[in-house]
Amino acid sequence: MAEEVSSLMKATVLMRQPGRVQEIVGALRKGGGDRLQVISDFDMTLSRFAYNGKRCPSSYNILDNSKIISEECRKELQALLNHYYPIEIDPHRTTKEKLPHMVEWEGYKTFFNTLYQNNIPLFIFSAGIGDILEEIIRQMKVFHPNIHVVSNYMDFDKDGFLQGFKGQLIHTYNKNSSVCGNSNYFQQLQGKTNVLLLGDSMGDLTMADGVPGVEHILKIGFLNDKVEERRERYMDTYDIVLEKDETLDVVNGLLQHILHQGDWVEIQGS
Repeated sequence: MAEEVSSLMKATVLMRQPGRVQEIVGALRKGGGDRLQVISDFDMTLSRFAYNGKRCPSSYNILDNSKIISEECRKELQALLNHYYPIEIDPHRTTKEKLPHMVEWEGYKTFFNTLYQNNIPLFIFSAGIGDILEEIIRQMKVFHPNIHVVSNYMDFDKDGFLQGFKGQLIHTYNKNSSVCGNSNYFQQLQGKTNVLLLGDSMGDLTMADGVPGVEHILKIGFLNDKVEERRERYMDTYDIVLEKDETLDVVNGLLQHILHQGDWVEIQGS
């Protein structure tokens, strides 16, 4: 008899190697909450890509849709989106080819509360706007002490005008330890050797690079856009692919299973 996480039976779930996924999930469950940490993207991963077929705003969209942004600024932001978003999701360009472009422009309650209540660190690694995503999480009343955010933070001049962003720009293809200003973060997580990684792009796959002593890592990819074109590549690189899944049901189900809180059934076979 083998245990199967019931949420993995959803129609939105794709797995290239279900046997391997089951092995990793088994190892994560054996380690439990004491050994687990979560590393996640924010825009279109912890926030929705779409709801009932309508595209949801990213942290950048919230800024450019704001009434305090001038029409001129809004047009410039839209021009940047129109130019760079096709580059970011182009499956025919390598990361090396995309990198120069990305330097110019970047990129609920159950989930957050479960991690907090079980002392599981949540590292949010975002190429979005840190000020905005932090405010979103605060307004959701789930900005718990176990959360650590690395993102792009706005830099204002003495008159209160936005003059750029602080430090090195984080974009889709440099999301790794090279841009973590506080590299001691992971060093402080002694014993947290199992990782649940959540992302929605190829660049998110490197978010755990540089984490010391990783024993087991489960990579979950949210496939939201250009599904037919990108499905095979996502299945080749992510352990679990969630295709147009507008919920965190699968992730929450996995957490319940890992933490021995249910959401599993027994099945015959390996």
